[in-house]
Amino acid sequence: MRKIPLQHVPMAQFPLKKDCLQIGGMSLIRLAQRVGTTPFYAYDRQLITERVALLRKHLPAEIQIHYAMKANPMPAVVQHLANLVDGIDVASVGELRVALDTPILPDQISFAGPGKKDSELSCAIAAGITLNMESEQEMERIATLGQNLDICPRVAIRVNPDFELKSSGMKMSGGPKQFGVDAERVPSMLSRCNKLKLDFEGFHIFCGSQNLNAAAIQEAQEKTIQLGLRLTKHTPNSVRLLNIGGGFGVPYFPGEKSLDLISVCKNLNLLIKDTKKYLSNTKIAIELGRYLVAEAGIYVCKVLERKISRERVFLVTDGGLHHHLAASGNFGQVIRKNYPVIVGNKATGNERESVSVVGPLCTPLDLLADEMEMAKADIGDLIVVFQSGAYGLTASPTSFLNHPMPVEVLV
Repeated sequence: MRKIPLQHVPMAQFPLKKDCLQIGGMSLIRLAQRVGTTPFYAYDRQLITERVALLRKHLPAEIQIHYAMKANPMPAVVQHLANLVDGIDVASVGELRVALDTPILPDQISFAGPGKKDSELSCAIAAGITLNMESEQEMERIATLGQNLDICPRVAIRVNPDFELKSSGMKMSGGPKQFGVDAERVPSMLSRCNKLKLDFEGFHIFCGSQNLNAAAIQEAQEKTIQLGLRLTKHTPNSVRLLNIGGGFGVPYFPGEKSLDLISVCKNLNLLIKDTKKYLSNTKIAIELGRYLVAEAGIYVCKVLERKISRERVFLVTDGGLHHHLAASGNFGQVIRKNYPVIVGNKATGNERESVSVVGPLCTPLDLLADEMEMAKADIGDLIVVFQSGAYGLTASPTSFLNHPMPVEVLV
């Protein structure tokens, strides 16, 4: 019996009209004309708005939503989200500058990441944001810099728990990690923090990302809140914020299913109800990046040539791994799998074929789709890579071979 290949989850977030993808209420062909060049990234603001609204509908009312800007730091996207979320989490001074230009107040911005330089810490202290401390040494440096600036720094401790987010695409906790302070060392760090001139905010406990397993997320959230409760017994003052991380994933590859958000939120409602009496004055936040923006974005490139090599069809385009490393399979994949890719101006197409979509780079790694079935494409047609709203352009080696940068638009 012939084995039926696994299929991608249907990409139904963008409607079709006359077999052409519609982005932000505009046909892909019209949008490409408006942009004026290919390749480009396009992000649909309405889809981002709807994703936040979906979370608001099902999450406990007490839960704050923070945007992890590293997923997509395009200023227009961040500005749009700033009107929808409760906080922004940054991972560099460059991201901090973008966040400070939004309506989000500084005390709702946090800065995480190992290896912060003194100049970066000073910028953050002067801005009045929360610094997620990654080590005891960083805490001492922050205190000294705060004294020099005559400012009491706002701080939280990033905790490395002794558990991980199971089934996650990227594990950020459990075992030895460069991120955060090992949970068992946090009480002594808090004791020292109490003796320094620091404004203690709370804890940041981020276990992992890109998880489609609702049960695994639920388990991690339960353990995270329990850990937060234990650590509050050692704090110099009441905990104002407990950031329990995120980890909500989106389906990229054949056979993957969308996260059961309803189950996750139902369980979180029960958890919050049980912990209210212990954390009555504590705000609880989830930190999401990919889940807010990934499915709202596409990457678009143009077919330059149809090439036949030993009966195999290659569509040579003006886009590739230098713009979208993740779609090429070179951003964390062990075994390469295809992102959902279509001919955007012939979405279904009467005539179908199996093709490989490649870019203009002189490397066999420059592969956007490997022997995928799609509508038969001609020179000038537009190839669309779905799920491209997160970890796209800024996660790619844009200087490789010095091709032009793609445009980004929010529509």
